[in-house]
Amino acid sequence: MATLDSSLLQDLEAFRLPISFRGRAAWVVQLWWLVQSTLFRLSPQFMYGWRLWLVKLFGAKIGRGVLLRPSVEITYPWKVSIGDWSWIGDNVTLYSLGDIDIGKNVVISQNSYLCTGSHDFDSVTFDIFTKPIVVESESWLAADVFVAPGVRIQRGVVVGARSTVLHDLPAMTVCYGNPARPVRPRIMI
Repeated sequence: MATLDSSLLQDLEAFRLPISFRGRAAWVVQLWWLVQSTLFRLSPQFMYGWRLWLVKLFGAKIGRGVLLRPSVEITYPWKVSIGDWSWIGDNVTLYSLGDIDIGKNVVISQNSYLCTGSHDFDSVTFDIFTKPIVVESESWLAADVFVAPGVRIQRGVVVGARSTVLHDLPAMTVCYGNPARPVRPRIMI
């Protein structure tokens, strides 16, 4: 065990991953990453059922009619649940160190990044932590949205392209910016 150097802001030699952090044995994690980089990623676009079967095989909870594009990256599928008829677009990253719960009829557009984990930069040992992300039903995250750990996006929210979501967003609003803020109600027609 390394001794901490009190002159350092962060001592990565002293970093330790918490026991059971990944939620599965290391070999299962490695097997998933191998499956994801081959059988999942190399599958033709139209093979949605195949990709859903693969993530379910590794413990994801997936509803009916879900579309996962082949370029989606899921860190730990056993920590992900996606409701009926939701679409997860190209190059979306579900960085599921913690739980990600996506409701029904949700669209997560291309290049978006849902991040459930980070590090405590006030800790010399750079401790890792997770907080769940919830995206409630009928929401739309437009292209290239970043969602921080611990955020809840309530029902019917639209998050504009390239927004950074650092705090919970209230139901039935259109939000955008860095950080994302409500700018108007979402009107039902």
